[in-house]
Amino acid sequence: MDRQTKAIIATLLVAAFMVGTDFTGAMMLVTPIELEYGADITTTQWVLNIYALTFAMLLVTAGRLGDMFGRRRLLLVGLGIFLPAALVCTIAPTIGWLIGARGVQGIGAAIIWPCLLAIGATSVPDQQRPIFFGLFLGAVGIGNVISPFLAGILGGLGQWRMFFLFNVIFAALSLLLVLRFVPSDAAEDRHERIDYAGMATLALAVLALLYALDVGADWGWTSPPIIALFVASAVLFAAFPFVENWVRDPMVPLAMMRNRNFVAALSMNGLIAPALFLLLLYVPQFLHKVSGWSVLWAAVGTLPLLGVLTTLSLTVGRFYMSVGPRRLLSIGHAIVVLGMAWTLFIRPEWGFWGLLPTLLLMGIGGGMVFAPAGTAAVNAADPSRAGLAGGLSYMFHLGLGAIGVGAGTALMFTGSLNSLAAGLKAIGVAMDRSEQLALNAAAPSGKTAQEILQRYGAEEGGKIIDVSAQAFTTGLQHAFWLALAFAVLGLIVALSLDDSKLKGMAAPEASG
Repeated sequence: MDRQTKAIIATLLVAAFMVGTDFTGAMMLVTPIELEYGADITTTQWVLNIYALTFAMLLVTAGRLGDMFGRRRLLLVGLGIFLPAALVCTIAPTIGWLIGARGVQGIGAAIIWPCLLAIGATSVPDQQRPIFFGLFLGAVGIGNVISPFLAGILGGLGQWRMFFLFNVIFAALSLLLVLRFVPSDAAEDRHERIDYAGMATLALAVLALLYALDVGADWGWTSPPIIALFVASAVLFAAFPFVENWVRDPMVPLAMMRNRNFVAALSMNGLIAPALFLLLLYVPQFLHKVSGWSVLWAAVGTLPLLGVLTTLSLTVGRFYMSVGPRRLLSIGHAIVVLGMAWTLFIRPEWGFWGLLPTLLLMGIGGGMVFAPAGTAAVNAADPSRAGLAGGLSYMFHLGLGAIGVGAGTALMFTGSLNSLAAGLKAIGVAMDRSEQLALNAAAPSGKTAQEILQRYGAEEGGKIIDVSAQAFTTGLQHAFWLALAFAVLGLIVALSLDDSKLKGMAAPEASG
């Protein structure tokens, strides 16, 4: 690479690092945010959900806009939205303001992401593109590694707002670097229209599904509102292909979706995401609630996963051409399947060491999948659709990851609550439903749990803690059955890939 190309790539990596810190770090802030605002977990979780929703739903449109009006121009727009939204997060006076700012921040990040991928993919030669994707996802992975530690420290000190100040600093730095080093690019497809109907249909389908999964346990899974939400989501998902066939310029061009290799490569980044997201969300909770670790050390417990994932993401791109995407993706998904299968056997008393095999296997498998999956999706598409292909790839990653977390959390909560009720009955403890719900959601060392445990003797309290730990572990295993199913499906799809169609950008006629 020449000096100018290296400067462009370095600029893109700074912005990629910024985006990489934002979602996983925020996972560690749920508890301190809940304490400051006096909100319950159902409300506080929307700090994560609204960001994931706006990010995933706007990625495709942002990729299209970048292709239409110039990727550098749109990248500057995205940074211009992300920066003030992050600033509002640091000063939000209420939980409503914070949730709203996170939604806007997700819009900015959705615009930034496909522009970064497309600028990088078109700035390097074909043979160096896998290296770029490895570096890019490595920067994201480093952000994923650092942000939980940073968020854990700041949250533990009661300074969770400072986490979003880092977003402000990196957004400002990225803005300056883009203005200095990234050249203007030619716009394409200026006569295409934005598919507002398709975007709204898909966004409402996902929103209805996530909201139903979020409140289903509280309202009752068979209650009319929850059934109505699930039905509405299913109808909207089913209607999406018909809407896309009806509009003049669909959000996802039909020619791309008829490209079997593109669709298969596209799914690779999504089918592995539920496993990764569930691990990032629940490993710290397991270490905190079951093993008694502090919030900070619980974040440190994810280091084996994120460290290995980052290292492999930085290096595996070099083997994309020689080993082949089909083999890399198949082996990676097979390793993730083994990691998810291991979670079905862990016991509370095993603690961190019981989780370590899963963390290492997920790090290895994920590291072999993420960079090659992004490369394969872009290579399978028409070169003029690089931004759109990159946006679709990460949309599947974040969208299926968010759905996986929503469904996994529903399974987790229901499974742990049922196990808690059965365990309490087995030891002869009568506890009303409201106390069971509170205990199921609380850490044994927390104020809520301690208030409940004080109503029982020391001996009974110890037994209740043991039952609670086993219930949490049982619920965790319920969630990871779902992650295992996604990973197995990913392995099946990976084995069907055609290497010859994924080693270089498709010719224009390949995607219509």
